[in-house]
Amino acid sequence: MSAKGDGSKLRQTVAVLTNVAHISAPFLSVFLIVHLSAPALANVGGSSLSSTVMLLGREYYQTSFGERYFLFMPLAAHVASSIAKRIINPRSASPRKITSTLSLAAYSTLLIFLPIHFYTHRVSPANPSSPIFAVGPSETDYEFIKTGLARFPWRSWILYGGLVASVMLHAVEGAQIIQASRFASRKFRMRPRTRKIVAGAAVVPVLAGLWTLSKEPLMVFASLAERYEAAFARSWVYRI
Repeated sequence: MSAKGDGSKLRQTVAVLTNVAHISAPFLSVFLIVHLSAPALANVGGSSLSSTVMLLGREYYQTSFGERYFLFMPLAAHVASSIAKRIINPRSASPRKITSTLSLAAYSTLLIFLPIHFYTHRVSPANPSSPIFAVGPSETDYEFIKTGLARFPWRSWILYGGLVASVMLHAVEGAQIIQASRFASRKFRMRPRTRKIVAGAAVVPVLAGLWTLSKEPLMVFASLAERYEAAFARSWVYRI
């Protein structure tokens, strides 16, 4: 009886964790659409349009309220619930393995690409010491991205490409799982190869936009470009 009770509580806990992971996902999806639309739109309007869209998008995800409740809390809930679910009941993830596309994309994003991206684009530019002198949010437009692409090309392409590809793969794989579990319909079920194609189709305009940006001349004062470079160089990845 006790074993059955424990099993029932475990299933309830897993169900709660699953709900938390699924409910937090739309918040992260909205952030991705807002955040990645800026580089994608460089294909149409170059860095000027990208910077404008990025600054407008910050009104959603980079205010004290929006960043905390629309980004950081959903991200923490999504990550914590997914990890806790796997720890307390590994079989609940069956037939997905830790080597599945969903898991590999999640771990590569969480452990590699996202920390480097956040440090390079948020933490390092805010450093008040010389020679960065706290590059403010209004100064870190897409000229910052262009400087990184120009001064550290292969590192930037690997990190941006890896981050976008990992995020999109995880998003498409996760969307399929949520659709199947929430709507109990197999009419729109995609095969693994199709999901990878869809993720690739989402990655292409973003990377194409970055390619467009990389071909533009730098439109920034030399003094500010030096501060940009110093911000990048604070990350060990850009010193290799």
